[in-house]
Amino acid sequence: MSLATIDQSEFVLSAADARQIWDLSIRAAELQSAEATEVADLLLDIPKTVRNGLLQFASGRSRKGYFLLSGLEIGDLPPTPDKHGSTVLASHGTSGTLKLVADLVGSLIGYQDEKNGALIHEVHPVAGEEKRIENSGSVAFDFHTENVHHPLRPDFLGLICLRQDHDGVAATRVASVREAAELLTGDQQEVLRSARFTSTYPTSFARNISGPRPTAGPHPVLFGQNRDLFMRFNSHNTTAPDAEGTAALQAFSAALESVCQDVILRPGDLVLVDNHIAAHGRSSFTPRYDGQDRWLRRCYSLRAIPRWAEQMMPKKRVIPDLARITGIL
Repeated sequence: MSLATIDQSEFVLSAADARQIWDLSIRAAELQSAEATEVADLLLDIPKTVRNGLLQFASGRSRKGYFLLSGLEIGDLPPTPDKHGSTVLASHGTSGTLKLVADLVGSLIGYQDEKNGALIHEVHPVAGEEKRIENSGSVAFDFHTENVHHPLRPDFLGLICLRQDHDGVAATRVASVREAAELLTGDQQEVLRSARFTSTYPTSFARNISGPRPTAGPHPVLFGQNRDLFMRFNSHNTTAPDAEGTAALQAFSAALESVCQDVILRPGDLVLVDNHIAAHGRSSFTPRYDGQDRWLRRCYSLRAIPRWAEQMMPKKRVIPDLARITGIL
């Protein structure tokens, strides 16, 4: 078997399989159309063990909520961008890698409200825009499910690493609700299942909104049953209207911290996170803004896009802006 199993969530590619995926990625990146049928023709050529592992993960029965694929090729790279909106890798092979993975487990999507519907996002530090930790110059992000405010949240979040931080310490932090819930009392779980919580729009979705950022909800933080438990949570943006709910959120945050897995991504690593099972964040690191900073590329995947949403899309694969769909779901 060419795919060496480390555990149920982590796999290392053989050199031959990495080369095969890279060749497919180049072809996928060169596709001028966003038609899913064109990508589908390439999916069957993904090495069987890789394809089966990703499809098994996509079934929604994962306990840890993430799948790490290591040993991918990433090709030649320019300097890490120093500002948002870079298009230097628009047709890069890693665009094809993310497209293949996203379409295998669902459908690659973007959001009209976020980055003008971009399907691939560049994730790197930008001077002056990162959260500072104790004024040390390091940066970190706390636990959240992606686009917590949105009625059509991604089912999966994909991150491929192009460069590590200089010190090799930055970790993608992943915490499973299915593990964290075991540390909560029955009363805490009951509170978190109640539709009393609200989530503020992230800044990326509120750049064109004047005044206070709007909120979504009320909604539960936990939903589903037993081993099929899911969550909707952002440690900064999800709040409760009462002391009982606030205490439950604090207990949940502590539980997520207790079960957190720190995944240090190295060049050629791709982590796929189930956005309903696992919250994710990032540990701190110190950027240098020298063209060699940590650089990831991100994609979203949705397993089922409602027909009405498809017919309202401003362009292929792009979810309509919230002003048009709020209240439908």
